Amino acid sequence: MFRTATEHTVRVRDTRPPQAEPAMSNAVDRHARLRVTSRWIEVDGHPAIPVSGELHYSRVPSDRWEEELRLLVATGITLVSTYVFWIHHEPVRGTVDFTGRLDLERFLETAERVGIDVVLRIGPWVHAEVRNGGLPDWLLDSDSIQRTDDAAYLDLVAAWFREIAGQIGRFCGPDGRIVGIQIENELYDQPDHILTLKRLARAAGLSAPLWTATAWGGAVLPRHEVFPLYSGYADGFWAGQGSRWDDSFRDHFTFTNVWDDPGVGGDQREAELEITVRDLDPEFPPATCELGGGMATAYHRRPIARGNDIAAVANVKVGNGSLWQGFYMYAGGINPADDLQESHATGYPNDLPRFDYDFQAAFGATGQPGPSLAGLREHNAFLAAFGERLADMFTSLPDDAPVAIHDLDTLRWAVRSNGRSGFIFLNTHQPHEPLSAIADAQLRISFDDGDLLVPDRPVTIPSGVIARWPLRLDVAGVRIEWATASVIGLVGGDLPTLVLRAHDGIPAQVLFGDDPSGSLGGQPYSLHGPRVLNPGTVLLVGERLRVLVVDDFQAEQLWFLGGELFTSAVPVWLENGTLLARSAASPDTARWNGEVFETVAFTTYSNTSENSLPLQKLRDEKRVPDRYGEYQGRSSAPSDDQFNEVAAVWRIDLPVHDPAEPGDRVEIVLAWEGDVAQLRADGKLINDRFWDGRDWRIDVTHLAPGVHLTVHIAPLSAGSTIDLDATARARVDTAGTLCAVLGAHRVVTARWVSH
Repeated sequence: MFRTATEHTVRVRDTRPPQAEPAMSNAVDRHARLRVTSRWIEVDGHPAIPVSGELHYSRVPSDRWEEELRLLVATGITLVSTYVFWIHHEPVRGTVDFTGRLDLERFLETAERVGIDVVLRIGPWVHAEVRNGGLPDWLLDSDSIQRTDDAAYLDLVAAWFREIAGQIGRFCGPDGRIVGIQIENELYDQPDHILTLKRLARAAGLSAPLWTATAWGGAVLPRHEVFPLYSGYADGFWAGQGSRWDDSFRDHFTFTNVWDDPGVGGDQREAELEITVRDLDPEFPPATCELGGGMATAYHRRPIARGNDIAAVANVKVGNGSLWQGFYMYAGGINPADDLQESHATGYPNDLPRFDYDFQAAFGATGQPGPSLAGLREHNAFLAAFGERLADMFTSLPDDAPVAIHDLDTLRWAVRSNGRSGFIFLNTHQPHEPLSAIADAQLRISFDDGDLLVPDRPVTIPSGVIARWPLRLDVAGVRIEWATASVIGLVGGDLPTLVLRAHDGIPAQVLFGDDPSGSLGGQPYSLHGPRVLNPGTVLLVGERLRVLVVDDFQAEQLWFLGGELFTSAVPVWLENGTLLARSAASPDTARWNGEVFETVAFTTYSNTSENSLPLQKLRDEKRVPDRYGEYQGRSSAPSDDQFNEVAAVWRIDLPVHDPAEPGDRVEIVLAWEGDVAQLRADGKLINDRFWDGRDWRIDVTHLAPGVHLTVHIAPLSAGSTIDLDATARARVDTAGTLCAVLGAHRVVTARWVSH
């Protein structure tokens, strides 16, 4: 007996203006690998959807650059984006430092060796939670008006751009690794100044096929002179203390044709500045440079970035029609020196940790995988396999799309198609305010040549689903009319494997066109009508295509590398054709041979280990106030004197003779609770963290032997008004006061080489 279905309908319509070619990358700054049209970015002569990941070279030790860049490539990143922080390079006027982790030229050489293109965000004002937005203190003290066409300011900027050009000039040009240059950041009402900065950069010798600027916040940009880029975060530290989950975050979980984001940077704008949502520049496709790959932690507000939150935003943006997916941050880090992040003391509305910039990113501050990595790796694999087709697909919104972002009960979906085939994008995931399950649903897609009903019988779409279902998809000569399993990726040569993800609670049905023959486990298998393919299924279709169905858990273990498919619980990457891994134990990794996953054997010459560390409490904590101070209504972090007055202190004993080999990474992993923690080496602050309920990983690879390490923790009282995630708030409310090191481990990870 059939259930009564609720049909959700969409009519596929192409409302795009005719395709055009802007002067950018075509008439000027032509490049061998990349150019832009009004509909897509073309890479190596083919439409594509580039994926950029933010990694700040000056926040990562230089000996980790190559491995992290290779891991970006291994997880589907095609462009690395990085800021050039003026305050890091020239803290003293006239003394410019491009050495060590500030060696921009060597970073670009590393990117060239790895084979990844670069987007350079040169500012000069960049924000990025850096003190003064990245402008040196001496510049603020100079007789100039910053971020304007003031002549004195422009003279200083021109000199700085010349310094940058001296480092990177050979990476510009028609064959260069630098394919994008961003001017300024979050500048809303000075298009002439952005144009002036572009002219200064060109005069200094900088060039790229793409010149970009951030367009959120109703920014007015010089028309056709910069490629407007947008943003989208699941949550943000910048929201006011005590505020609810803001509507600007909710927006990103709904399919829409609106690209602006009034929330990002709102804490830095003048209150009276009116936000006007502006139309897209018709010369450029909709694109992003800052989709949240995680989230930073401020003292007053400490949101948790969960993997599905990040994956949902990414999926919605592709469903909306994004032609460039840019993630901020993709790799976290720590600042190269103390007191370089924004703070109340420097006039910013947020107190940030003095060193920590982990950002809960896909790769955290120590280079280890973060909460968003698995979801973004799957997302990027889909774009790598089908980006060329998606690039010329337009978005159609359903007839019954949610009218209000507070509507939790209406199905959120969209179709991206070329008018003949495409993908259904579904989202029933949202943090803080879960979206409802959709009972007895069928989706009717009206193409010009007829309707397609998906699936053939009504299904319930559970809450929490992030999906990409194929429509009339041709793969290796096999036609998939529709499926209720998500397309992940495609690997292999003459007999490729299409990987589909079955979602918990939804039968993974596939309807093949043209009645092809099939075999399952070596036996003939009928493909007439929709077939339910359970996780673990390997189906051979027409001797042309294998279909592998995985469940949610296995999907999070998949790595698409060099045209091959692997499962691995630890990071793996390719280096000169060899598979490598980083792990504290022999990697549990397997390679798909077209029929099954075969175990990959690895060797290492290092002595990896994971051991608990002795702890000795040297001093008890003292009672803390509910608030140390406030600025603009937001709680302030304790000053040095306040912190030292109340903090408990523990000594951590590291082995006297560290057996780590070159290339190994030594971390301390602290399970702790409290308010603010500091790690000091021989009494000097070297790292810090605001507590949000997560463990703290600290890279201590380069600490001198015999260093005296202490951990200092200021207590957190239930009376504190800081905004915590619900699970963390429950812990402090139950305990009354939190201040403890619950455990400390020393973890040595090594590079493992396959054989």
